[in-house]
Amino acid sequence: MNDVLVGRALVKRFGQTVALGGVDIAIRAGEAVAIMGPSGSGKSTLLHCLAGIMKPDDGEVHLLGQRIDRMRERERSALRRTRFGFVFQFGQLLPELPAEENVALPLMLGGVARQEAVRSARAWFVPLGLHGMEQRRPGELSGGQAQRVAIARALVTKPAVVFADEPTGALDQQTGHDTMRLLVEATKHNGASLIVVTHDPNVARACDRMVEVRDGRLLAGGVPA
Repeated sequence: MNDVLVGRALVKRFGQTVALGGVDIAIRAGEAVAIMGPSGSGKSTLLHCLAGIMKPDDGEVHLLGQRIDRMRERERSALRRTRFGFVFQFGQLLPELPAEENVALPLMLGGVARQEAVRSARAWFVPLGLHGMEQRRPGELSGGQAQRVAIARALVTKPAVVFADEPTGALDQQTGHDTMRLLVEATKHNGASLIVVTHDPNVARACDRMVEVRDGRLLAGGVPA
Protein backbone atom coordinates (compact mmCIF):
# COMPACT_ATOMS: atom_id res chain seq x y z
CA MET A 1 0.00 0.00 0.00
CA ASN A 2 1.10 3.61 -0.62
CA ASP A 3 1.66 6.22 2.06
CA VAL A 4 -1.10 8.85 2.00
CA LEU A 5 0.16 11.12 4.78
CA VAL A 6 3.77 11.41 5.94
CA GLY A 7 5.38 13.49 8.68
CA ARG A 8 9.17 13.73 8.73
CA ALA A 9 11.28 14.96 11.65
CA LEU A 10 8.39 17.03 13.03
CA VAL A 11 9.32 19.52 15.74
CA LYS A 12 6.90 21.83 17.55
CA ARG A 13 7.74 24.07 20.48
CA PHE A 14 5.55 26.19 22.73
CA GLY A 15 7.98 28.55 24.42
CA GLN A 16 10.53 26.37 26.23
CA THR A 17 8.30 23.30 26.01
CA VAL A 18 9.05 20.83 23.23
CA ALA A 19 5.71 19.31 22.25
CA LEU A 20 7.18 17.29 19.36
CA GLY A 21 10.85 16.36 19.32
CA GLY A 22 11.52 15.07 15.81
CA VAL A 23 8.65 12.71 14.95
CA ASP A 24 8.54 10.47 11.88
CA ILE A 25 5.17 8.96 10.99
CA ALA A 26 3.56 7.49 7.87
CA ILE A 27 -0.10 6.63 7.28
CA ARG A 28 -1.04 4.22 4.51
CA ALA A 29 -4.08 4.28 2.25
CA GLY A 30 -7.16 2.86 3.96
CA GLU A 31 -5.34 2.36 7.27
CA ALA A 32 -6.79 3.16 10.70
CA VAL A 33 -4.08 4.35 13.13
CA ALA A 34 -4.50 5.13 16.82
CA ILE A 35 -2.18 7.72 18.37
CA MET A 36 -2.01 7.04 22.10
CA GLY A 37 -0.35 8.74 25.02
CA PRO A 38 -1.07 10.48 28.34
CA SER A 39 -2.24 14.07 28.60
CA GLY A 40 0.52 16.43 27.51
CA SER A 41 2.42 13.77 25.57
CA GLY A 42 2.16 15.60 22.25
CA LYS A 43 -0.43 13.42 20.55
CA SER A 44 -2.91 16.23 19.81
CA THR A 45 -0.07 18.49 18.63
CA LEU A 46 0.97 15.74 16.24
CA LEU A 47 -2.58 15.48 14.90
CA HIS A 48 -2.78 19.26 14.45
CA CYS A 49 0.49 19.34 12.52
CA LEU A 50 -0.51 16.44 10.28
CA ALA A 51 -3.91 18.04 9.62
CA GLY A 52 -2.48 21.43 8.70
CA ILE A 53 -4.13 23.12 11.67
CA MET A 54 -0.73 24.32 12.87
CA LYS A 55 2.66 24.47 11.19
CA PRO A 56 5.57 22.52 12.67
CA ASP A 57 8.62 24.57 13.60
CA ASP A 58 10.79 22.07 11.75
CA GLY A 59 10.14 19.04 9.59
CA GLU A 60 7.81 18.29 6.71
CA VAL A 61 4.24 17.07 6.16
CA HIS A 62 3.28 15.47 2.84
CA LEU A 63 -0.21 14.55 1.64
CA LEU A 64 -0.19 12.26 -1.40
CA GLY A 65 3.30 13.48 -2.21
CA GLN A 66 2.45 17.18 -1.88
CA ARG A 67 4.16 19.16 0.86
CA ILE A 68 1.46 20.94 2.88
CA ASP A 69 3.35 22.56 5.76
CA ARG A 70 4.66 25.24 3.37
CA MET A 71 1.18 26.16 2.13
CA ARG A 72 -0.42 29.50 2.94
CA GLU A 73 -3.19 29.45 5.53
CA ARG A 74 -5.85 29.91 2.85
CA GLU A 75 -4.54 26.85 0.99
CA ARG A 76 -4.38 24.77 4.13
CA SER A 77 -7.90 25.85 5.05
CA ALA A 78 -9.16 24.67 1.67
CA LEU A 79 -7.27 21.41 2.16
CA ARG A 80 -8.92 20.85 5.54
CA ARG A 81 -12.31 21.46 3.96
CA THR A 82 -11.84 19.12 0.98
CA ARG A 83 -9.15 16.49 1.59
CA PHE A 84 -9.44 16.09 5.36
CA GLY A 85 -12.41 15.22 7.58
CA PHE A 86 -12.66 15.83 11.33
CA VAL A 87 -14.53 14.20 14.21
CA PHE A 88 -14.15 15.90 17.60
CA GLN A 89 -14.93 14.69 21.12
CA PHE A 90 -18.11 16.74 21.42
CA GLY A 91 -19.12 16.65 17.76
CA GLN A 92 -19.15 20.45 17.36
CA LEU A 93 -22.39 20.41 15.41
CA LEU A 94 -24.19 23.69 14.81
CA PRO A 95 -27.21 23.64 17.16
CA GLU A 96 -29.46 25.74 14.93
CA LEU A 97 -29.14 23.45 11.90
CA PRO A 98 -30.92 20.11 11.36
CA ALA A 99 -28.74 17.03 11.13
CA GLU A 100 -28.78 16.84 7.33
CA GLU A 101 -27.60 20.43 6.98
CA ASN A 102 -24.84 19.88 9.54
CA VAL A 103 -23.61 17.03 7.35
CA ALA A 104 -24.00 19.04 4.14
CA LEU A 105 -22.20 22.11 5.52
CA PRO A 106 -18.66 21.24 4.30
CA LEU A 107 -20.00 20.75 0.78
CA MET A 108 -21.89 24.04 0.83
CA LEU A 109 -18.81 25.85 2.15
CA GLY A 110 -16.97 24.39 -0.83
CA GLY A 111 -19.47 25.89 -3.27
CA VAL A 112 -21.84 22.95 -3.80
CA ALA A 113 -25.46 24.02 -4.25
CA ARG A 114 -27.60 23.45 -1.14
CA GLN A 115 -29.98 20.96 -2.76
CA GLU A 116 -27.14 18.82 -4.11
CA ALA A 117 -25.20 19.04 -0.84
CA VAL A 118 -28.21 17.94 1.22
CA ARG A 119 -28.88 15.07 -1.17
CA SER A 120 -25.29 13.86 -0.71
CA ALA A 121 -25.62 14.27 3.06
CA ARG A 122 -28.83 12.22 3.24
CA ALA A 123 -27.06 9.25 1.64
CA TRP A 124 -25.11 8.77 4.89
CA PHE A 125 -28.09 8.53 7.23
CA VAL A 126 -29.11 4.93 6.49
CA PRO A 127 -25.62 3.33 6.66
CA LEU A 128 -24.91 5.14 9.92
CA GLY A 129 -28.22 4.14 11.52
CA LEU A 130 -29.67 7.65 11.40
CA HIS A 131 -32.64 7.14 9.08
CA GLY A 132 -35.53 9.39 10.10
CA MET A 133 -33.30 11.83 11.99
CA GLU A 134 -32.44 14.07 9.07
CA GLN A 135 -34.50 16.99 10.40
CA ARG A 136 -33.56 16.65 14.05
CA ARG A 137 -31.37 19.32 15.56
CA PRO A 138 -28.36 18.36 17.68
CA GLY A 139 -30.27 19.00 20.92
CA GLU A 140 -32.79 16.35 19.87
CA LEU A 141 -30.13 13.66 19.34
CA SER A 142 -28.43 11.35 21.82
CA GLY A 143 -24.67 11.63 22.26
CA GLY A 144 -24.07 8.59 20.06
CA GLN A 145 -26.42 9.85 17.36
CA ALA A 146 -24.73 13.26 17.35
CA GLN A 147 -21.32 11.62 16.90
CA ARG A 148 -22.65 9.60 13.98
CA VAL A 149 -23.83 12.83 12.39
CA ALA A 150 -20.32 14.19 12.96
CA ILE A 151 -18.89 11.09 11.26
CA ALA A 152 -21.17 11.66 8.27
CA ARG A 153 -20.05 15.29 8.11
CA ALA A 154 -16.40 14.20 8.13
CA LEU A 155 -16.94 11.75 5.28
CA VAL A 156 -19.35 13.61 3.02
CA THR A 157 -16.57 15.36 1.08
CA LYS A 158 -14.85 11.99 0.41
CA PRO A 159 -11.63 13.03 2.13
CA ALA A 160 -8.28 11.27 1.87
CA VAL A 161 -7.78 11.30 5.66
CA VAL A 162 -10.18 11.54 8.61
CA PHE A 163 -8.84 12.85 11.93
CA ALA A 164 -10.71 11.93 15.11
CA ASP A 165 -9.70 13.54 18.42
CA GLU A 166 -11.05 11.48 21.35
CA PRO A 167 -14.21 10.66 19.33
CA THR A 168 -15.74 8.49 22.07
CA GLY A 169 -14.53 10.50 25.07
CA ALA A 170 -17.98 11.90 25.88
CA LEU A 171 -19.85 8.60 25.38
CA ASP A 172 -20.59 5.64 27.63
CA GLN A 173 -18.59 2.47 27.00
CA GLN A 174 -21.08 0.59 24.82
CA THR A 175 -22.07 3.62 22.78
CA GLY A 176 -18.40 4.46 22.38
CA HIS A 177 -17.65 0.95 21.16
CA ASP A 178 -20.48 1.08 18.62
CA THR A 179 -19.51 4.56 17.45
CA MET A 180 -15.87 3.59 17.01
CA ARG A 181 -16.82 0.51 15.00
CA LEU A 182 -18.98 2.63 12.70
CA LEU A 183 -16.24 5.23 12.35
CA VAL A 184 -13.64 2.65 11.26
CA GLU A 185 -16.04 0.79 8.95
CA ALA A 186 -17.46 3.92 7.30
CA THR A 187 -14.04 5.51 6.82
CA LYS A 188 -12.60 2.41 5.17
CA HIS A 189 -15.72 1.96 3.04
CA ASN A 190 -15.20 5.53 1.84
CA GLY A 191 -11.59 4.71 0.90
CA ALA A 192 -10.06 7.07 3.44
CA SER A 193 -7.35 6.66 6.06
CA LEU A 194 -8.21 7.28 9.72
CA ILE A 195 -6.08 8.82 12.48
CA VAL A 196 -7.55 8.60 15.98
CA VAL A 197 -6.09 10.39 19.00
CA THR A 198 -7.11 8.59 22.16
CA HIS A 199 -6.02 7.56 25.64
CA ASP A 200 -8.44 4.61 25.62
CA PRO A 201 -6.92 1.18 24.78
CA ASN A 202 -10.37 -0.10 23.76
CA VAL A 203 -10.58 2.60 21.10
CA ALA A 204 -7.04 1.87 19.93
CA ARG A 205 -7.83 -1.83 19.52
CA ALA A 206 -10.43 -0.97 16.87
CA CYS A 207 -7.63 0.38 14.67
CA ASP A 208 -5.10 -1.45 12.50
CA ARG A 209 -2.04 0.01 14.20
CA MET A 210 -1.16 1.88 17.38
CA VAL A 211 1.41 4.66 17.72
CA GLU A 212 2.48 5.62 21.24
CA VAL A 213 3.65 9.16 22.00
CA ARG A 214 5.59 10.08 25.15
CA ASP A 215 7.19 13.45 25.85
CA GLY A 216 6.89 14.49 22.22
CA ARG A 217 8.52 11.38 20.77
CA LEU A 218 7.20 8.15 19.29
CA LEU A 219 8.05 5.05 21.27
CA ALA A 220 7.08 2.69 18.45
CA GLY A 221 4.86 2.19 15.46
CA GLY A 222 5.35 5.46 13.60
CA VAL A 223 6.39 3.96 10.29
CA PRO A 224 4.66 0.72 9.23
CA ALA A 225 6.86 -2.27 8.41
